[in-house]
Amino acid sequence: MLIAAAVVILTASAAFAQTYTAPVVTRKAPQARQRPAPPITPGQVGGVIPRAIRGGNPLQMLNPRAPARYGTAEQSVTFHPDVPGKWNGIKLFAITF
Repeated sequence: MLIAAAVVILTASAAFAQTYTAPVVTRKAPQARQRPAPPITPGQVGGVIPRAIRGGNPLQMLNPRAPARYGTAEQSVTFHPDVPGKWNGIKLFAITF
């Protein structure tokens, strides 16, 4: 009788058994982590015109006894490469990278 009960229980458990199927997940290939672009820093703008606008009083640029905050003439001119001390032109706009 014990063997018959065990057979009935095994048969019933096989009938109610569930099978587990795992869901199919497609994995994407790992992407390389992109670094953000470095910030672009603005270039230094120089020359006579930007300096006159920033300085406040552009006539002080012509004054030889002007305060040092107005700069010197060497900052506003280009020099001749062959003749030392000889100026070649005036920098109206100059962008420094």
